[in-house]
Amino acid sequence: MPSLPIEDRIALQDLIAAYSWALDTGDVDGLVACFTPDARMVEEVFDDPDIWEGHEGIRGIAEHYRNAPGFPGRQHHVTQVQYTAQDDGSCKMRGFAFVTECEGEPPYLLRFAGWYDDHAVKGADGQWRFHRRTVRLWDGEVLKNFPGRGEWVPRKRPDSLIIRR
Repeated sequence: MPSLPIEDRIALQDLIAAYSWALDTGDVDGLVACFTPDARMVEEVFDDPDIWEGHEGIRGIAEHYRNAPGFPGRQHHVTQVQYTAQDDGSCKMRGFAFVTECEGEPPYLLRFAGWYDDHAVKGADGQWRFHRRTVRLWDGEVLKNFPGRGEWVPRKRPDSLIIRR
C-alpha cells in the first residue's frame, strides 16, 4: 500500500472537522464545499437508507438538517480515524462517530454511536474532499467477529426523522 504523507493526513483531519463544524452550525455552503461535485453520501441507519448525490443532494440534506427543529445543539464527533492511501492517490478512511445533543442543562444526551466509511480525493486545487461518505450504526458486519453478531438489524425511522424531499 502507498504511504500517506503527514500533510495529507492533517488535511484529511481538517476535512472531517470542516464537515462536522459546517453540519452542526447550519453552514450549508461550508458543508457542500466538503464534497466533490459527483459525491455520494449514504446514511445506512434506518430500514430505508438515505442517499444524496452531487452538490445538489448534499445541499438538500444540509438544508433539511438546518431547518429540522430537533437538530440545533447536536455535535458530531469523529475519533480514531484510520487512513488508507490508495494507489490512485485517493484515501479511504473509517472512524468512530458519536453525536451528542447539547440542549438544556448537562448531562447531555448521546444521540448516535456508529462509524463513517469514507473515500476522499484530492482535487486539482490540492484540497481534499469527500467523494463517498457512508454513515453506519455500530452494528452489522463491523461486529461479525463476535459470536451471534454481524447481522444488520433494520430500524424503523421515527416520524421526527423523516426527511421530506
